[in-house]
Amino acid sequence: EMDAKYSRKMQALREEMDLRRKTEIHELEERKNNQISELLEKHERAFSDIKNYYSDITAKNLSLINLLKEQVEDMKKKELVLEKEKAEVLLQNKELMEPLKQTQEQVAELQKKLIRYDKDKEILMNSKARLKVTQKELKDLQWEHEVLEQRFSKVQAERDELYQKFTKAINEVQQKTGFKNLLLERKLQGLLSLLEQKEVELNEVATVSNLDPSALSLVSHKLEDVLNSKNDTIQDLQLQLARVCKAHNDMLQTFEAKLTAFGIPLDNLGFQPLAFPLPGQ
Repeated sequence: EMDAKYSRKMQALREEMDLRRKTEIHELEERKNNQISELLEKHERAFSDIKNYYSDITAKNLSLINLLKEQVEDMKKKELVLEKEKAEVLLQNKELMEPLKQTQEQVAELQKKLIRYDKDKEILMNSKARLKVTQKELKDLQWEHEVLEQRFSKVQAERDELYQKFTKAINEVQQKTGFKNLLLERKLQGLLSLLEQKEVELNEVATVSNLDPSALSLVSHKLEDVLNSKNDTIQDLQLQLARVCKAHNDMLQTFEAKLTAFGIPLDNLGFQPLAFPLPGQ
């Protein structure tokens, strides 16, 4: 019974396992067939792509060959043209040899100038350095100049004030001395005219009246006394005039010395000083 029982179980298990094996084999065959189909499709697509690729390459190569043939023909034509141009260029080169020689000489000269330029450049750099130092000194001098200008402005203001005062004093002195000189000269001219008139009158009186020589001598002596008195007066007036002229001239000399000391040109005075000549000059 046990043997029959396990035989039935073994038979059932065998049938179950056989069925499972057949099922698995069937599934495996289906998967294999699907993979084969997919591979065939991929291979067909790849073959189609490769076929199209090489067809395109062939078409492109044919186009490229045609294009290259045309380019070769163009290159041959260009080669002929270039040969002609080459001959012309060789001829031009022969003609340009002399200018080339001159140009080479110019290049040599320019190289020499370049060497001199480097030297000049170095000198320029040194000059710039000195220029910076000079500019610094210039700034210092400009500062000193500004200080001196301020001092000069102050001194100039003082000078202008002194100049105005001195000009006013000069004008007053000139007016006074000119008026005195004019009065003295008029007095002197009047006395000289009066003396000449008296001499003329005396001569006329002596001629008309036929005076006695002794009386005439007396009158002459009196007239001489009068004339001597008048001459003394004239000399006194001349001495006064000489003193006034000398004082005026000394004042002008002092004024010119002061102008020179303050650095003022005499042309900036504004009027022409009148120097009176001394009597007898």
